[in-house]
Amino acid sequence: MKASAIDHVGIAVASIEEALAVYRALGLSETHREEVASQQVVTAFLPVGESSIELLEPTSQGSPVARFLERRGPGIHHVCFAVPDLRAALRELEGRGYRLINREPVAGARGKQTAFLHPEAGGGVLIELVQMEGG
Repeated sequence: MKASAIDHVGIAVASIEEALAVYRALGLSETHREEVASQQVVTAFLPVGESSIELLEPTSQGSPVARFLERRGPGIHHVCFAVPDLRAALRELEGRGYRLINREPVAGARGKQTAFLHPEAGGGVLIELVQMEGG
């Protein structure tokens, strides 16, 4: 298993609208926004090069992103890698002893299948994996 690209970097924000200003000043444009009810967030994607910035705004006080904001404040929430076979990647990583948050893929933003590794697996960084396009 080899990650093929950084799909996106997720940034936790209290307000997408307020956060967009600096990214617009950098010449980035929002191309997709949606609510991901299962993760209790609204996401906004801003492509940059081959990757994207994903702004994450919590929709409830108890959501993982809301708890992240309470503990750490706004900032980088996760790094997402595209993999050719998400299920195989999860099996391989678990077999190597890495702690997974999701043992099976779940529906994520942009209609992609996704899964998270626990931050302890990534040296304190939450890692998300998504199925590569066409994979």
